[in-house]
Amino acid sequence: MRIVSLLPAATDLVADLGLAGNLTGRTHECDWPAEALRTVPVVTASGIDAARMSSREISEAVGGATHHGSSLYSLDAGALARAAPSVVLTQDLCDVCAVSYESVSRAVRVLDADTRVISLEPRTLDEVLGCLRQVGEALGVARTAVRREAVWRERLTAVGASVAGRRRPRVAAVEWLDPLWPAGHWVPDQVRWAGGEPLLAAPGEHTGPMTWERLRDARPDVVVLMPCGFEPARTEAEYGLLRALPGWGDLPAVRSGEVWVVDGPAHFNRPGPRVVRGAEILAYVLHGVQPPLPVTRDEARRLEPAGGEG
Repeated sequence: MRIVSLLPAATDLVADLGLAGNLTGRTHECDWPAEALRTVPVVTASGIDAARMSSREISEAVGGATHHGSSLYSLDAGALARAAPSVVLTQDLCDVCAVSYESVSRAVRVLDADTRVISLEPRTLDEVLGCLRQVGEALGVARTAVRREAVWRERLTAVGASVAGRRRPRVAAVEWLDPLWPAGHWVPDQVRWAGGEPLLAAPGEHTGPMTWERLRDARPDVVVLMPCGFEPARTEAEYGLLRALPGWGDLPAVRSGEVWVVDGPAHFNRPGPRVVRGAEILAYVLHGVQPPLPVTRDEARRLEPAGGEG
């Protein structure tokens, strides 16, 4: 079976199912597992140079408040044809996250082959883990998928047990800094499993930009920054955008030193199995609970000392 993944989360799923060796094409953003992907051809490209742009410029380039970025990514039809996929994994949940489903469907129609297109559209954490079965059945490894899903669910259950009975801090998870954007979909689920009370978005919710006043009035005990597509160092470099907001230092989370940055692309932005690691990381952030594999500074780091003087 020849697999083309047009979504980094789908690539995670394929690798978790032990089929990374069957990948014949991937996106330019697929980065895990790095060793297995080194020789897999890239079939997409970005229409912007995000590394040279500010958060505001990136937001405007992908459509601002409308959150539509159909022109953000391009699909190399020639590279797709050379990949000769029997299965293409994509999504129809968010045009900003990957090549649009419509573009993929058009490209596949011109291939002289019997290619199956599978769209993944999970909105909650439970649905994310359910994608293992969906993909596993499509790729002929249904039993493996059931076993892998059970492993991830056991880890998630262990997270919940580790924080049971503790006080639940009020948590603001922020997916973008300028404009401010709350993290929705499966992130509120991650917060709840980790022993927190999610603010600003409900599980499964497709969110939009919010005002600073909305975040300020929510008075979170903890703020977790997880910008979509940003590694922690990039987020930390742009933290000044938030510190410049009037009254930022008065937030309970800032005064108590509970402003954190996490690795959004690795554990929060993408609907793949590693969102369970995200819940483990949040349990550490919210309650100091270390999972069997300890949380590292690359995965979660505090940005404010107690008193908000940092």
